[in-house]
Amino acid sequence: MLKTVDQIAKWNAADYAANSVVQQTWARELIARLKLRGDEHILDVGCGDGKVTAELSRALPHGSVTGVDASAEMISFARKAFPKSEIPNLKFQIADARKISFKNQFDLFFSNAALHWVDDHEAILRGAAAALKPGGRLVVSCGGEGNAHDVFLALRPEMRLKRWREFFRKMPMPYFFYAPGDYEKWLPKFSFKTGTLKLTPKDAAYGGVEGFATWLRTTWLPYIQRVPDALREEFIQAVTQRYVTRHPLDAEGKVHVRMMRLEIDAVKI
Repeated sequence: MLKTVDQIAKWNAADYAANSVVQQTWARELIARLKLRGDEHILDVGCGDGKVTAELSRALPHGSVTGVDASAEMISFARKAFPKSEIPNLKFQIADARKISFKNQFDLFFSNAALHWVDDHEAILRGAAAALKPGGRLVVSCGGEGNAHDVFLALRPEMRLKRWREFFRKMPMPYFFYAPGDYEKWLPKFSFKTGTLKLTPKDAAYGGVEGFATWLRTTWLPYIQRVPDALREEFIQAVTQRYVTRHPLDAEGKVHVRMMRLEIDAVKI
């Protein structure tokens, strides 16, 4: 089995927390569609720095939320930023999304901008089905087929240059962008009835050339961290220049990236 990105990349949770406004915006859109009563028990898978999980907890005065992530760095940051002593209905723990071990504990399995980092989505669904109570809801938004295609068109030619190619030999696949057709096969296998299953294009806007470079630096870790520290900034700037040459800044000085989100809303039957 291919490694997940959590096993090969070392996160800087503070950097991610400071530079993940786009992901947080998408999460808020997703939360708004949940129509929470306030007494649900929620599992947030791939919770990262915890700020979205904390937002969920504030919407659950009579419920609770558990955030899990495979990154020890992220969970450590989340626990410090949102301590249980201050938010009693919120907790965090390290867990591999492919090995969720909860049993009939949750009303909602929630995940935003995370599951495209994991290879085996059938294993995720198996764990989700076990963790949810009967009638529980699965709500996921993650990178889908075609996600960030234009970034790869800038990244891959740079990787093939003589200056960089030795660092990328035998590199495992770091992201897993599935299509609705994949989930059409998988959801019924794990007793889920599909409500929404679609690819949705999203625009991600970053603050100029440096904003785009910062996004690469803080989230494209499987690529960036293969380059030695002394050369890393050179590589980031080279990829950035390739991208903005083909996709110039808009009138407000922002760099835009076309994303493709796989959105899933299903119920355990």
